[in-house]
Amino acid sequence: MSGNQLKYKRILLKLSGEVFKGEGEFGLERELVERLADELKEIVDMNVKLSLVVGGGNIFRGNSPIAQGMNRVVADYIGMVATMINSLFLQDTLERRGAATRVLSAIEMRGIAEPYIRRRALRHLEKGRVVIFGCGTGNPFFTTDTAAALRAIEIEADVLLKGTKVDGVYSADPELSPGATLYREISYTDVLAKQLKVVDATAVSLCRENKLPIIVFNLTKRGNIKRIVLGEPTGTLIKGLNEND
Repeated sequence: MSGNQLKYKRILLKLSGEVFKGEGEFGLERELVERLADELKEIVDMNVKLSLVVGGGNIFRGNSPIAQGMNRVVADYIGMVATMINSLFLQDTLERRGAATRVLSAIEMRGIAEPYIRRRALRHLEKGRVVIFGCGTGNPFFTTDTAAALRAIEIEADVLLKGTKVDGVYSADPELSPGATLYREISYTDVLAKQLKVVDATAVSLCRENKLPIIVFNLTKRGNIKRIVLGEPTGTLIKGLNEND
């Protein structure tokens, strides 16, 4: 497919740990990751430059009951290591489909991943490789949402995608409030002011400062990623709606 047919030619997709665990409380569900890899390989074949930031909440989450009483810094580092398990699992799944990949880690793990260097990440993307960023920002107290915003800005992505289990950003939690309104477009400022926590506030602020659009969409609906890169309205677009945003 010609790049001229693409709305977004360079994307960063944020995947939470929930994507990997399926309906279970913890762990990895291979079938879900296999399906996701099929979709990702399809857009790579469309000449989309693809990068991903992977969470680790399906294995360990710093704010979960199991972490109660732990030192927060230690808990966050355990969570970062958990993201590498998911990153390597996704890498293997993609490579079995013929996609060239590289895992870059914010914490040095020389035996299994390359260290994160911006120029190296850009070079891999130019060569058509899928770049998977592991270990978040490499620092405690920052979410993988923030890592996704940071990496997207650094690699000059056209858009930051956040895949969820709902259709976009709602006025309230749709599972608790069935009458909640789905926003098709909303400003960064309104997301922050209304405390709509579908995306971490620090990540939203980073994107606002750098004018990077965010699309929150339902990752469980097959074909949504392809629809987005082709420019079809999908999920919720978060952007500056006026000069003050």
